[in-house]
Amino acid sequence: MRRSDRVLAALAGLGTALLLGFVLLPVVAIFVRVPPATLLTQLRSREVLDALRVSLKTSLIALALILVVGTPAAYIIGTKRFRGARLLTIVLELPLVLPPAVAGIGLFEAFGRSGLLGGALRVVGVQIPFTQIAVVMALAFVAMPFYVRQAIAAFASVDPQMLGASRTLGAGPGATFLRVGIPLAREGLSAGAALAWARALGEFGATILFAGSLAGRTQTMSLAIYTEFSGGHVEQALAIAAILVAISAGLLAGIGVLTSRPALFTARRA
Repeated sequence: MRRSDRVLAALAGLGTALLLGFVLLPVVAIFVRVPPATLLTQLRSREVLDALRVSLKTSLIALALILVVGTPAAYIIGTKRFRGARLLTIVLELPLVLPPAVAGIGLFEAFGRSGLLGGALRVVGVQIPFTQIAVVMALAFVAMPFYVRQAIAAFASVDPQMLGASRTLGAGPGATFLRVGIPLAREGLSAGAALAWARALGEFGATILFAGSLAGRTQTMSLAIYTEFSGGHVEQALAIAAILVAISAGLLAGIGVLTSRPALFTARRA
């Protein structure tokens, strides 16, 4: 091996080691700072359980809404060729690049009491800000692009001849979508759903501006971490953070399994 190649390999190894250390050190620190017994005790506290309940409830509702609305939209964009498709994709992916604080204040100005739709909502007796509805809307807004982007790619990778064969055999657009499109794109859709759920569980900025941080009502796990930490309750903050780390790691492991299944299937066929 030439000297230049050895130098490059050493630099690459050093860079990889530094990157791994930078990512793993904060995660390991969460579990090292609190003994396991103390961590388990904090996990049984009412504040932690309330935050976990609110997070799971609102994030799962937001994910369900994303799947119901986002899957047909991604199917159309991924399988059809029409004018404006690129612009539509950019609009749907816009929350990816918006700062969460911008998303939160935008939702507030759109659906708040004095917002664009505030008057119409007051007429029917609906108040959205600082409720669990606001939490669901904030989570869906920031997490939706993670699913839609993956779903568009999954549907775009489906063989058009399979969809055409379904139509030739007499299936309508709806049946083709449900019985052919979704099953063929299921791995990508599942991975996108896991990413969206992970993003929803970790959301902070948009939620605190639009829904507030009311314990037992709108206080999600991320908001509880901030509240406990700012109040000097570091052990409770670490306990909630540990739950989020465990859930996020599980979701990433699931995504890895789902995205590797097509490669395994191809290898078996070969």
